[in-house]
Amino acid sequence: MKALVNSVRAFAREEDGVALTEYLILLGLLVGGVIAAVTLAGTNLSLAWGSWASFFSASLTCTDNAANGVACS
Repeated sequence: MKALVNSVRAFAREEDGVALTEYLILLGLLVGGVIAAVTLAGTNLSLAWGSWASFFSASLTCTDNAANGVACS
């Protein structure tokens, strides 16, 4: 019985596994936070990229037309 109590106490004093567990929990929280942030901001980011893409597309089309002697509006 004394050996069992001593082995339980020795196991409770070891902190190697505790640090790894804490880091894994923090990593999980960080990954969850990044996923939540991208999910919440995804629609706005999509709209922003779409507007930039249309701006550059229109700009390139206007430049190509101007090079060919067509007026841009």
